[in-house]
Amino acid sequence: MKKTLIALAMGAAMATTALTSALAANIGVSVARFDDNGLTVMRTGMTEHVKTLEGVELQMEDAQDDVAKQLDQINNFIASGVDAIIVNAVDTNATAAMTKAAADAGVPLVYVNRQPINMDTLPDGQAFVASNEIESGTLEAFQVCRNLRAAGKSGGAKGYVLMGQLSNQAAVQRTKDVEDVIGMDMCNFMKVIDKQTAEWSRDKAQDLMTNWLSSGEEFDFVLANNDEMAIGAIQAMKAAGLDMKVIQVGGVDATADALVAMQAGDLDVTVFQDLAGQGAGSIDTAIKLSKGEKVDKTVFIPFKLVTPENISDFVK
Repeated sequence: MKKTLIALAMGAAMATTALTSALAANIGVSVARFDDNGLTVMRTGMTEHVKTLEGVELQMEDAQDDVAKQLDQINNFIASGVDAIIVNAVDTNATAAMTKAAADAGVPLVYVNRQPINMDTLPDGQAFVASNEIESGTLEAFQVCRNLRAAGKSGGAKGYVLMGQLSNQAAVQRTKDVEDVIGMDMCNFMKVIDKQTAEWSRDKAQDLMTNWLSSGEEFDFVLANNDEMAIGAIQAMKAAGLDMKVIQVGGVDATADALVAMQAGDLDVTVFQDLAGQGAGSIDTAIKLSKGEKVDKTVFIPFKLVTPENISDFVK
């Protein structure tokens, strides 16, 4: 009888160990760059979410905006035997090779925040977690259009567009959103003087805006693909002594610095992208895929418009 009880206890212990092992997940994460404020929020969302999960570990790597380095990281994750991989792509046009590497190895892959170019052909075991970029630039540009009309400028308004990295799907889509809004009957009084990339960078946006200001041409609005560039443009305009009350400035992300700029009366519009929610959602999706569960190919986290009227809902 005693031997039977010992055998049963050992069997139960082994079963518990097997169950724990089955539930555990080692996830490799490659992020385009660590020195990006928005992506830092996303990374924090991942690490904080993992603290609430049992048996889940992250191996997080900085791709340093290098496509080759990112592909090496993915191959290293595969070689180390991770249960799933999450990728925030450096270049969304270079994701086919990443998809193939993971699919050939049978390792689940989740793209987060930046849409892969091969989205329509992702194989089973791969998914995309982000926000629908058609919403982001559209919400931003349409609100600036409304603000300009309210300011009595429907007879004609001119401005600039600051674009992110042109290798990035979000930058391309957000710029297209702006163009689509300006093409609407309600907003076709808006004319773009120039649009150039500042590569998501505050410093590069400040330099570009300074260059535009040197032309002496008057303008009414600045639409940036992200808040960092919007803030850089604001810094250049303030340095030049422009009155920020008469120039509409829009961005995307609703970062902490952007909310401060809005409270100061410098930024008029931003769009909350739940980057922490995207990070957490990518973890959940990766875990499901590692267990062989079915998931939607696309998991969207909604964007939300932020203006001075509702900023209190977003300030912590």
